[in-house]
Amino acid sequence: MTKPSSTSTKTVGYKKSNKTFIAVEGPIGVGKTTLAKKLADSFDAELLLEGAAENPFLEKFYQNAKQGALPAQLYFLFQRTRQLQELRQGDMFAPNHVADFLMDKDRLFARLTLDTNELNLYEQVYDNLTIDAPTPDLVIYLQAPTHVLLKRIRKRGIAMEYSITDDYLNQLSSAYTDFFHYYNQSPLLIVNASGIDLVNNERDYQQLLERIETTSNGRHYFNPTVI
Repeated sequence: MTKPSSTSTKTVGYKKSNKTFIAVEGPIGVGKTTLAKKLADSFDAELLLEGAAENPFLEKFYQNAKQGALPAQLYFLFQRTRQLQELRQGDMFAPNHVADFLMDKDRLFARLTLDTNELNLYEQVYDNLTIDAPTPDLVIYLQAPTHVLLKRIRKRGIAMEYSITDDYLNQLSSAYTDFFHYYNQSPLLIVNASGIDLVNNERDYQQLLERIETTSNGRHYFNPTVI
C-alpha cells in the first residue's frame, strides 16, 4: 500500500472521508489510477494501486493476447489477492483506503481474454484461493467512449500499450457495462469521464467529492457536463 505524498495539495475540508474503502474502476485509459491517487491525497487515505507495470507478462499479452493472457491474468489475481489480504489485516493509523481496482472484476478480464481450457484452470485457481476481500463503501465506475480511451492511452505514451486496438477497447467497455449493470454489492457512482477533467478542473473535482460524501446506497450518476 502506498501513502500519498505529503507534498501534494490537499483539498480543503476533505481530509477524512466518511467512506473507509473506496474503489475506482473502469476500462484502461479512463483515468481510474489518476483519480484514485487524487482521492487518496484529498482524504489522507492509504492508496492501493493495481501494479500493471510490475506484471512481467503484460507486455507479452498486448503483443499476443492468446499466448500472454493466462500468465498475465494469474499474476494479477495473485497480486490483487495479496493486496486485499494486507488491507484486511488493517492499519489502525490509516483507517481510510482508496483502490484503483475491484476484486470482483478480476473474472471480467479472465472471461474476456482466456479460452475455455484456460478459463477452467483460472477458475480452479480462483476457487482455491482464500480471498476475503473487503466490501467497498463506494465503487466509482468511470465511463468514456472508445475514441476517448484510445486518445488517452496514446497520450500517456506507454510503449507496450501501443498495440491496444479499438476492438479490444470496445469489448472491454462492453464487459464493464454488463458487469456493472448487475453489480449490487456496494453503492455505485457511475461517472461520465469523457468530457470532464477531474485532475485539473477544481470545479468538476469538488462536485465529485460532494457526490462521494453524500452517496450511501443504491446506484447514482454523475455527469457535471449537463449540470
